[in-house]
Amino acid sequence: MKKISVAVITKNEEQNLRDCLESVRWADEVVVVDSGSTDGTLQICQEFKARVYVEDWKGFSRQKNSAVEKTRNEWVLSLDADERVSPELRREIESTLGRNPLCDGYFIARKNFFQSRWIKHCGWYPDYNLRLFRKERGRFRERAVHERVELQGKVGYLKNPLEHKTYRSVGDFLARMDRYSTLAAREMLNEGRQYHLFDAFFRPPFTFLQMYFIRAGFLEGYLGFLLSVLYSFYTFAKYSKLKEFQENGISA
Repeated sequence: MKKISVAVITKNEEQNLRDCLESVRWADEVVVVDSGSTDGTLQICQEFKARVYVEDWKGFSRQKNSAVEKTRNEWVLSLDADERVSPELRREIESTLGRNPLCDGYFIARKNFFQSRWIKHCGWYPDYNLRLFRKERGRFRERAVHERVELQGKVGYLKNPLEHKTYRSVGDFLARMDRYSTLAAREMLNEGRQYHLFDAFFRPPFTFLQMYFIRAGFLEGYLGFLLSVLYSFYTFAKYSKLKEFQENGISA
């Protein structure tokens, strides 16, 4: 099998990291780029014999690219600290890399969990991301948020998903929403987007309708309704921040 490196970025991830690293004990190496954890994150990295680099925060894309660049093997699996590789996905990766891979990178679906429950609707599944790739062929595109790997070469799809233990509670969502909506607003500034009343008036309810009805969030019961409301609020927040930045002359 081709040797594989796992690349992870962290900051204060002791609640998530142990399960993440446990799920990739089989990898040939694990590289962690940490941006100043003050909890038990670094001790967990030492326990799993990960190679750790402590660097100032450079943004999601640059931080992840820094981790990728420090890996030593031909193939890289990029993970977030709240993601886990299931035994089925491990076997598929090993099988794929055990023969001559036909592609230079592979999209992997994600099973996204909210409050410990797998959300199958609301547009949350299969949520494909390109995470397994030849190191020399892929890098994360420079974006403030929602970073994605850009690959030079042929791509394929794996069948088995990652498990993504995302928001643990409403409070967890709201805390991260403030940061992500700010980053999203700055990204829109960077793209030259201008705020219009239409954005704040129509986009939030459209987000709700899309998640709850078009993407069948109603099949998730209360959690589908809750997520649709929360994401509509996120949409309102990011466009409101865009307006605020433009009025105050803040640049990206």
